Amino acid sequence: MVRPAQAGRTMKRQARVRARLPLLFGLKETQRMNTFHCQNCGHPIFFENVRCLKCSSDLAFLPDRMTMSAIEPADRADDGAPLWRPKPRPQKRPSAARYRLCHNNAAYQACNFAVPGDDPNPLCVSCRQTHTLPDLSQPDNIQRWYRIESAKRRLFYTLAKMGLLDATPPNGERDGPIFEFLADQPGQQVITGHAQGLITLNVAEADDAERVKRRIEMHEPYRTLLGHLRHEAGHFYWDHLIGPLPDRLERFRELFGDERQDYTQALQAHYSGGQPPGWQDDYVSAYATAHPWEDWAETWAHYLHMVDLLETAASYNTRLTVPGTDSDVEDVINPLEAGAPDFDALVDQWVPVTLLVNSLNRSLGQEDAYPFALSVAALRKLRFVHDVICEKKKEQDAEDAQQAQDAKAAKP
Repeated sequence: MVRPAQAGRTMKRQARVRARLPLLFGLKETQRMNTFHCQNCGHPIFFENVRCLKCSSDLAFLPDRMTMSAIEPADRADDGAPLWRPKPRPQKRPSAARYRLCHNNAAYQACNFAVPGDDPNPLCVSCRQTHTLPDLSQPDNIQRWYRIESAKRRLFYTLAKMGLLDATPPNGERDGPIFEFLADQPGQQVITGHAQGLITLNVAEADDAERVKRRIEMHEPYRTLLGHLRHEAGHFYWDHLIGPLPDRLERFRELFGDERQDYTQALQAHYSGGQPPGWQDDYVSAYATAHPWEDWAETWAHYLHMVDLLETAASYNTRLTVPGTDSDVEDVINPLEAGAPDFDALVDQWVPVTLLVNSLNRSLGQEDAYPFALSVAALRKLRFVHDVICEKKKEQDAEDAQQAQDAKAAKP
């Protein structure tokens, strides 16, 4: 938890940084999320790409390696299905690894994840999380589904990097939340939400015009597909990381409030009466005021925004400083590669990076990409999310190390 003096210093740093624009930054080549490189020609490739624009190599994301890769045809499986392998770097021997393309790639060109050759599931680890699809005989639904799955793959990547789900579940199984993507029917509106491990998303949210319309109607400064999925994933992980653990639940209630208050009544009160005055002093968003569960989910989503943006900035080797301060130029931390990064260090860099993003947007005549200002109380809640995730990652790393040690000991 943030100590009062520490929180005060953080807020002073935020105010000082926000008062001075622009940022100075530099870029160098590297390979991280959003800026992978084709190992065949070295050209930059991105998370959604299926073909290198320079050498025309086929591309796929390899979940067991957590990287984008150029791939080439190899041999065939016993059932005759084509297999692929990572394309060897120049002067290197071909890899023995074999992969299949996800079924949703072959059938709909809707996925760029590969499936290990010995995995019996025809779907990749991301697509197999989707339990229900909209009616794909409706042409608009195919494009909506594609956009949602693209956002979900980004969520999958971040959760896997944070150790919150298994990127290589055994025996064709799936890990993490389950999803259903549904369309409104006459007299039956689909409500986006989470219940008992199942995340439901109205596919209308994939239409830009409809999403903007709902954002304006609900007085929201920020509404995206990826934001929806991150928010609902927060509900899923509350059930796994907070609810069953008395000590964490007590800490949660100290910060977010008592989740045992009636949820339905709380939402009705929120939508009929609006948010309380001065909500910005305690919450990351207006919707977070509705109920402690929504406060947690909004804060969780905000934390995922934070780590994903910082990882992207780090992938470009962004270096930053703020003119007029005595701080040195420093590299942006990649929070998904830094083990258990210090929360204060992340916040110190988060503020100037978001100022850079907003300034670039304004230069193009666009609205701020990050229309938020974090209060002391909001930072305390974000720190709690950070600590919970780091604790989980530490537990998972210890479990993985023990399994590896047991496997090694079991060998003759």
